[in-house]
Amino acid sequence: MKKDTADTLSLEWILHTKNFRLTLDKARCAGCQICSLACPKGAIKTEKQPKVQGQKARKAKVDIDLEKCNFCGICDVSCPYGAIKLTLNGKHALSVLDKESFPEIIRDIKIDTRQCPKDCVECEDACPLSLIKISRLGYDGKPVEDLMSLTPNQRKRVQVNIDIQKEYCPTCRVCEFKCAPGVMKVRKCIEGKISINQGKCPEKCSDCLDVCPITGALYLSDKDNKIYVNELFCDYCGACKVVCPVEEALTLKRTKIHHTPVRSGAWNKTLEKLTSPVDVVKELKARGSQKAKEAVCRRFVLEEKIR
Repeated sequence: MKKDTADTLSLEWILHTKNFRLTLDKARCAGCQICSLACPKGAIKTEKQPKVQGQKARKAKVDIDLEKCNFCGICDVSCPYGAIKLTLNGKHALSVLDKESFPEIIRDIKIDTRQCPKDCVECEDACPLSLIKISRLGYDGKPVEDLMSLTPNQRKRVQVNIDIQKEYCPTCRVCEFKCAPGVMKVRKCIEGKISINQGKCPEKCSDCLDVCPITGALYLSDKDNKIYVNELFCDYCGACKVVCPVEEALTLKRTKIHHTPVRSGAWNKTLEKLTSPVDVVKELKARGSQKAKEAVCRRFVLEEKIR
């Protein structure tokens, strides 16, 4: 069964004792094409939407073929925005992770709230996806709503908590640069390179900027009215590339994806689609070097025990 509404796209597969449901949250979806590249069955398609004259460009539409989908959950694992969820009997379940046949994307976000100013809400305000929530606890363990109602000594004892919905975070690093120094440390889960050839861009075109989900990753220059890239914030999702009307105007290349250890050939094929054959070889070599290092360490420990 397939149901398509304004907010979600859901697919359901009911077996004797198992109820699989795949749900796409259209609000969270960036139309970035990563899920369609990762899908081993070719069940997911990303379609560029026609642009209405006088209006902003719309992000690409994602559709899933119920006949081709086998509810493996690879799209769920691969989505940097957490827009797709697979459930089994109502619970979030990913057998590809449990069986270690596919890796999990690492969202490496470290927070040191000791460095956070008591009255600062910069990261919460700056997050382009509204994934950060700041709360404060007083010396008595109760929530603090108004810092100014406390005495100077009480304010010093206030504890700041920063809650991030990591499962939806594409690690754009906007929060890190907006926060006070030392509070946030974010490593991008996807590394890459992106560039815009302004000479190829159609006049007055801003389609890429219209669909970019990360505020500040693309910006319009006041000097020449052209779109430029700020790679500090770009998460290399590719939503801009999908809607760009000129093939040579925007180039994007993912070079590395940080993930948990895996030995599956299925991941190698997916990585090749998301990055390139060259980057797959680099990862395989790095994986081989790591295994060799671990083997040497084990042998050294064994020899020490024998002695």
